[in-house]
Amino acid sequence: MTIAAPPYAVPLRARAHPARAGWERPALAALLLATAVLYLWNLGSSGYANSFYSAAVQAGSESWKAFFFGSSDAANSITVDKPPAALWPMALSVRLFGLGSWQILVPQALMGVGTAGVLYASVKRQFGAAAGLLAGAAFALTPVAALMFRFNNPDALLTLLMAVTVYCLLRALEGAHTTWLAAAGAVVGLAFLTKTLQALVVLPPLAVLYAVCAPTRLRRRLGQLALAGAAMVVAGGWWVAVVELWPASSRPYIGGSQHNSFLELTFGYNGLGRINGDETGSVGGGGRGGGGGGGWGETGLDRLFSSNIGGQISWLLPAALVLLVAGLVVTWRARRATDQLDSMARAAFLAWGGALLITAGVFSFMQGIFHEYYTVALAPYVAALVGMGVSVLWEERGALPARLTLAGTLLLTAGWSYVLLGRSADYLPWLRWAVLAGGVLAAAGLLVRRAGRAAAALGLAVALAGPLAYCLTTVDSGHTGSIVTAGPAVAGGRGFPGGGFPGGGERGRTGFPPGPGGQNQGQNGGQFPGGMPGGAQGGMPGGMPGGNQGSGQGSGQGSNQGGMPGGTGGRSPGTGAPNGQGARGGGGMGGLLGGTRVDAKAEAALTADADRYTWAAAAIGSQNAASYQLATGRPVMAIGGFNGSDPSPTLAQFKQYVAAGKIHYFIAGGGMGGGMGGPGGNSGSSAAISTWVTETFTKVTVGSATFYDLTAPGA
Repeated sequence: MTIAAPPYAVPLRARAHPARAGWERPALAALLLATAVLYLWNLGSSGYANSFYSAAVQAGSESWKAFFFGSSDAANSITVDKPPAALWPMALSVRLFGLGSWQILVPQALMGVGTAGVLYASVKRQFGAAAGLLAGAAFALTPVAALMFRFNNPDALLTLLMAVTVYCLLRALEGAHTTWLAAAGAVVGLAFLTKTLQALVVLPPLAVLYAVCAPTRLRRRLGQLALAGAAMVVAGGWWVAVVELWPASSRPYIGGSQHNSFLELTFGYNGLGRINGDETGSVGGGGRGGGGGGGWGETGLDRLFSSNIGGQISWLLPAALVLLVAGLVVTWRARRATDQLDSMARAAFLAWGGALLITAGVFSFMQGIFHEYYTVALAPYVAALVGMGVSVLWEERGALPARLTLAGTLLLTAGWSYVLLGRSADYLPWLRWAVLAGGVLAAAGLLVRRAGRAAAALGLAVALAGPLAYCLTTVDSGHTGSIVTAGPAVAGGRGFPGGGFPGGGERGRTGFPPGPGGQNQGQNGGQFPGGMPGGAQGGMPGGMPGGNQGSGQGSGQGSNQGGMPGGTGGRSPGTGAPNGQGARGGGGMGGLLGGTRVDAKAEAALTADADRYTWAAAAIGSQNAASYQLATGRPVMAIGGFNGSDPSPTLAQFKQYVAAGKIHYFIAGGGMGGGMGGPGGNSGSSAAISTWVTETFTKVTVGSATFYDLTAPGA
């Protein structure tokens, strides 16, 4: 009797162009269609999602200069604190179809579909269509992926490009193809223009893999790697060179930097600062030793399994690690047994596994800013390892060690799903018991020598049931603000499922620690990164105008007796949807992380005679400014950038703009501003501007907002 060789033992030439089974194309189409439906479902409920980036998208759709630099407003006062590549697809969509939630977010959802397709194509080449379909499904049902591919942060494009990078590298390894390796370098360069140094994290294991395993002489391998490096520098460096050489006086200020330098932003706030926690201009966080991660959570090997992060990414992470080891063992033995030169199956495990291990290691121990949604970068790596590992062990199921490993991996996955589902006591309590019981039953079936497809199908259902439930919960509601998480609220979690901070959103679930003399307790008592400075009654240090007392009411049941400087004296709900119809989000911290809602009277005041001014208004902090800009369609200057801590503009520059009649109103409140004493200190420009405005100009109450008319000096 002849036994068919497993896919990874078939020579590469035969695998690259196999006879396609009749079910493969329909199955792939079903996978991509299901992913698209999942990621597009109820998409408009998130409104403008992260208003910080939506405002930049709107600006880029109106001004090609703003498009190129990634400016927060069409008048080009300051950029976002990332390079602009992630904004470009959304800005082009808005330029073509108009401003709206779907126009902004559909490109992100399509990137998720594309990532699933790339995973399928990559895994299928070495392990067959079934493995590719499993990898694509595992990715699509990762909760944090269902969140971020429906959101407008840069992580969606970054994740797609990282998956494409590994695919290109594996294609290059098949025959030492220079073109594919150069393509991998170029994709990394584009990823650098998406989220700077995070794109380079995977380079060490991938470069070493090619240098050691490419089927050509060493000298040629090194030359090819040098060429790929050059392609990366060109693809990612051309924009950097233009920005650094462009006269600073005629371009926007580089947001997130303290000296108007993109290189400083790259290696400081967005680079080494994320690793060691020394982030000048940040609002908080950053561990300073002792094994902790400051306000951004404890660091360590268990970080990705913690209460606030585990439900985002770790459902299949233990299985992926086990299957990585198992896959390497099996493919090594297969290579020696068949005496084949082809080692592509093992190379695939090394590539996806190396990318997973190094990225997970960085996330686990970085002491600077770290948000739960960053873990979406791990989703393709985990999914690929699951698809490849299950395929390899299934083909080897005639051997007892393979059956034991399959069954043990399934039990581990079911047990961990039980733990994760149990972190939300009121969330589908029956599901965790069903997953546990189903896992035991399926594992027992897999131990039988002639394990049937019924046991395999039950095992897959058990493994994906928990992530699927979290995904459905995620897509069922909108998400707005700067900090968002997937799934339901969890015990001990620090996430903010609706974005923004509690007290301003529909389901905020954590609170600030009380500042001196102030109180602010949320549903789970979580911490705001770095502590809540200046909680004393009467507002925050820095002299923010109009901030006397704010309740910050919302379903998160937070209160802030110290008062957030919002000028409204009351509620500060989040802005997310067009025309101010907010989804789960908050205007926490005076608009720092979730913006503020703009009422009709304030909108009318800003749009009246707006054509006479370069900026209809100026506001401290990008989220606060973005709320008004998106509501009015007029440029609003974001003083101090995202955190309100960038020294742009200086007080002298702001006075010049006012004297030239370029700004109509100053909007009270918003952002941390200068003088807040955040890590690394700040220039105090925001506080100085705020103080000068309150002492010089007339205060105007418009609806629930407080403006200062910069054309009408006070007494």
